[in-house]
Amino acid sequence: MNEKIDLARYIDHTLLKPEATAKDIARLCDEARRYNFAAVCVNPVYVDHACRLLRGSGVRVCTVVGFPLGASTPAAKAFEAGEAVARGADEIDMVIHVGALKSGDVKHVREEIAAVVEAARGRTVKVILETGLLTDEEKIAACRAAKEAGAHFVKTSTGFGPGGATAADVRLMREAVGAGMGVKAAGGIRTREAALEMIAVGATRIGTSSGVAIIEG
Repeated sequence: MNEKIDLARYIDHTLLKPEATAKDIARLCDEARRYNFAAVCVNPVYVDHACRLLRGSGVRVCTVVGFPLGASTPAAKAFEAGEAVARGADEIDMVIHVGALKSGDVKHVREEIAAVVEAARGRTVKVILETGLLTDEEKIAACRAAKEAGAHFVKTSTGFGPGGATAADVRLMREAVGAGMGVKAAGGIRTREAALEMIAVGATRIGTSSGVAIIEG
């Protein structure tokens, strides 16, 4: 089996910069088709555009909810998720309310994740923890909340926070959720070696804006 294709199927080819244009999204989608990435990850305003460009390709369209701070209300996050699904999104990457978690209000975090899972109507939901802001105990609590709420993945970072993915965090998250959930490593993964390291310690998806560079080595 072709090693390049294998690694490509782990990658969410990502463009979440606020200045991204429709032309930039078209280039992202063209690259995703060419390399057969798992998904593209775009801001909500570009979901329908990406869906049109990728129709029939097998590449999924992922978007973000409560991004990048996670500080909007559960109802707002659920509405965002529902609208994204209505516009064609296959996957939702939501940011938790980090402040609630750090205040010890795990119930709030669990309930907001459950609201997004319900609004996503069966689509894949990935829960962004923003690990650079959390203690190991908080990371474990968030992983357990995501699992209890019915999410499909936990994810390290937005890429806009104080730190990106680390092998230690990915390993910790994998241990916390067990074998039945996905773990997405995102934030600062720019090389083939870094991507392979994350996969080796338990990542089942890699979020990166450097997908082409990673595949081409």
